[in-house]
Amino acid sequence: MDSQPTIFVPPPGKQNGRSSSPTPNNERWIPVPPQPKRRRVWLWLLLFLGFGFFAVLLLLGSIAFFYTSDWILPGTTVLGRSIGGLTQAEATAVLQGDWQHRSIILSDGRTPYDYFPNDLGMTLDAAATASLAYQQGRTAASLGQLLRGSLDVPPVWSYEPAQAEALLNTLAEELYTPPTNAGIMLVGDEFIATPPFDGAVLDVAATLAPINQNPALVLVNGGVRLVMQAIPPAVADTALVEAKIRELRVTAVSVHAYDPISNERRDVVLDPATWSQWVSLGTDDNNQLVWQVDETALAGYLGEQLGQLSNGRFVVMDEVQTAVRQALTNPNATVTARIYHPAIEHIVQPGESLSSIGYDYGIPYPWIQQANPQLGDALSVGQSLTIPSPDDLIPYPVVENKRIVVSLSQQRVWIYENDELKWEWAGSTGIDSSPTSPGVFQIQTHEVEAYAGNWNLYMPYFMGIYQPVPTVDFMNGFHGFPTRDGYNLLWTGDLGHTVTYGCILVSTDNAAQLYEWADQGVIVEVRR
Repeated sequence: MDSQPTIFVPPPGKQNGRSSSPTPNNERWIPVPPQPKRRRVWLWLLLFLGFGFFAVLLLLGSIAFFYTSDWILPGTTVLGRSIGGLTQAEATAVLQGDWQHRSIILSDGRTPYDYFPNDLGMTLDAAATASLAYQQGRTAASLGQLLRGSLDVPPVWSYEPAQAEALLNTLAEELYTPPTNAGIMLVGDEFIATPPFDGAVLDVAATLAPINQNPALVLVNGGVRLVMQAIPPAVADTALVEAKIRELRVTAVSVHAYDPISNERRDVVLDPATWSQWVSLGTDDNNQLVWQVDETALAGYLGEQLGQLSNGRFVVMDEVQTAVRQALTNPNATVTARIYHPAIEHIVQPGESLSSIGYDYGIPYPWIQQANPQLGDALSVGQSLTIPSPDDLIPYPVVENKRIVVSLSQQRVWIYENDELKWEWAGSTGIDSSPTSPGVFQIQTHEVEAYAGNWNLYMPYFMGIYQPVPTVDFMNGFHGFPTRDGYNLLWTGDLGHTVTYGCILVSTDNAAQLYEWADQGVIVEVRR
């Protein structure tokens, strides 16, 4: 520590060793404080200025470093997400991840439906957004904004209205609620009217309008309102329903299903408690009340009651539905339904030909050719063929209580009425070079005398049953003993063995009986 010199100050009145006034004998010495050294102030000032200069250099260096680096300046945000201090690649990944987890709520006021922006055609260009964020803060205007707080950068994105419309159309199918007409309900033995209810449908155009007008606002708000429209029921007057109910007969409806190919029958009884669940009221083209039957419910019930029909067999529900609807106002009505057979697939096996396949299935082989237009000149093992339905050969309404059976092996004919044998005759079928096809056919035509030009034959009491070739107007059928040239009677002694060119020969007397008895639509079953 520096020693401080002591300055002596002479007492008042004594100068240059002489006293100017009388004083006491003892003299007083008064210390004087030392003066500050100016060099220390300058030293501290230089230190402060050096530190400030260093700080400025550091700040400028940091700013220059950020400006020249790939980092986005601190305080930068996109859609509320901070991406400051991230590289463009890091910011791209963060923004893309946020976008994929961002949701837009579509709500009808009761149920929210959560979707991603991409579902509505809103696509973010994350890389372009990160690049734009990088540029922000590197201009005087944006830097000033950044210094005053955070800098929110708008995203770079696109909107495709067609995709939003497609989504809303799909949602409309889900939200659709059909209206409920005033209907009927069976209480005990009496039908009563049930109240109507409005349906609802999404108004796609009205919902889409605000999205198309300002998709950015939808994105920011995170949702949009679904515009639902009420659908009034067609039948809303319960008084009219009560008047219509008086037409109904509280009775059972019988459904009789028949398979003409197998001659199989199935019967189902529909009691009022059952069929009333499927019956509703609707309006026709003249806005008149009409009874309607729920086809799906009816089909499901009949499927259960009829049992599983083998080989894909089915009934045509339009026919049954119409018949049941008509039966509702007819006490103890019976509905008849036909059981049909589908076309099937056949895989060609070794040694098979078109004629042998047709023979096995009971389908004339030209019909198989017609069902397979891509068929070449020869079959190959493993080839897939479509075998047409046998119902294709039964084009007319079926006469159920009559049936004719022909045996190719026994050369005999049996005629049944109400499942009881009426007649049994000897018969003759086609020769090997022009055989009669096995299968299930039906009486289609009646000609008192038909002419076959290929063989110059006149055939009495002819009844056509099938076309050997579907595209040729020629039929095989029943007939009596033919004549050639109008007078030469043929085959009178040949009954009981093959002799014809594909037709079924019976005696002329028997042909006349059959001609009168066999109505159009009677089934003819030709067995092997």
